[in-house]
Amino acid sequence: MDLSLVTSKMQQLQCCVVVATYNNEKTLAQVLDGILVYTNAVILVNDGSQDGTSEILQHYPQITQIQLPRNKGKGYALKKGFKKAVSLGFAYAITLDTDGQHFPEDIPLFVAALEASETPEVLIIGDRNMNTADVLARSAKGNRVSGYWVRSVTGLTLNDTQSGFRLYPIKAMQKIVFFWSTRKFEFETEAIVKSHWRGIKIVNIPIQILYPKDRVSHFRPFMDIARIVVLIIWFLIVRGLYIIPRDFLRNLKKKGFKRFFVEDFLKNGDSPKKKALSIALGVFLGLSPLWGFHTVIVIFLAILLKLNKVIAFAFSNISLPPFIPFVLLMSIRTGDLVLGKNSSLSMEELKDFNAIQQLESYFVGSIVLSVSCAVIFGLLGYLLLKIAQPKNIVAHG
Repeated sequence: MDLSLVTSKMQQLQCCVVVATYNNEKTLAQVLDGILVYTNAVILVNDGSQDGTSEILQHYPQITQIQLPRNKGKGYALKKGFKKAVSLGFAYAITLDTDGQHFPEDIPLFVAALEASETPEVLIIGDRNMNTADVLARSAKGNRVSGYWVRSVTGLTLNDTQSGFRLYPIKAMQKIVFFWSTRKFEFETEAIVKSHWRGIKIVNIPIQILYPKDRVSHFRPFMDIARIVVLIIWFLIVRGLYIIPRDFLRNLKKKGFKRFFVEDFLKNGDSPKKKALSIALGVFLGLSPLWGFHTVIVIFLAILLKLNKVIAFAFSNISLPPFIPFVLLMSIRTGDLVLGKNSSLSMEELKDFNAIQQLESYFVGSIVLSVSCAVIFGLLGYLLLKIAQPKNIVAHG
């Protein structure tokens, strides 16, 4: 793309560059000079640098500068920069690191990708091709770990989740509430997950990468990865308790039961075997004595076992409130049968949760009932799905 065309496109798209820097005096000027070739719409956040950064920035009066008195972290600095950019009327912000690993010459790639996107609400992440010899082994390993966990909470398969060279749809992201505590590198993971949950498209595009000898990195492998892991654990809980049930109900309401059943159940690309196992898992957990934890556990196990989360969640709702008395009664009667007892509780008494008086019968019966029903529903589901499987659908899994 022609240089003048890139500059013009960035203006039309209301796109700026936001840079967070901390003690990168050896590479900062080179990075800024490279950015200014394409645009003067640059917002730099000096995150409490203690080296010669302030002196270098005196030579760049044309860029908007935010000076933080002390180091707060990359995430904090980026959020400050985004807030400033939105206040100046920008809708998009390209970010890149100032340690010399990114090439400002790749800025046109992000502009072109934004123009070609099917939706204006897209977060574009530079793919550093982590399998190349020029990439540090530590960075490649960290990226694989991050990619796995991001996939576990979003379902997205991204080649690079840790790259700092990105294009953020900052105007669309104003609706997202980010944690005040994500002040460091974990913010970039939070941005991916919450943007995806908000309906923003996430894509990778290939970029160049270089790790110069004088590069100064502030990534602390143990502490920063630990912060990301804690964040991901929280996201797993939120996904299980809220995101998947929310999306399930939205789809069901939008399509109606018949269309939802056909499109999301019958025509889903998973094999009848995987669907049947998902049904069995949902029924098993729905009937098991795990009141209050069904949703979290079924989603966690569906992810762990690589089963269909929507189907597993749907069938775990066999224990919805209206069905609870019936489930309790069946569990106690099954337990009585196994233990040779004879409980006298009626359906009316079960509505008051008097099943607790028959704890032994209930516990044994619920296990037997959940296992038996899981096997029965799973086998029936497999047979029906095998018969009803559309011939033009190639199942996988």
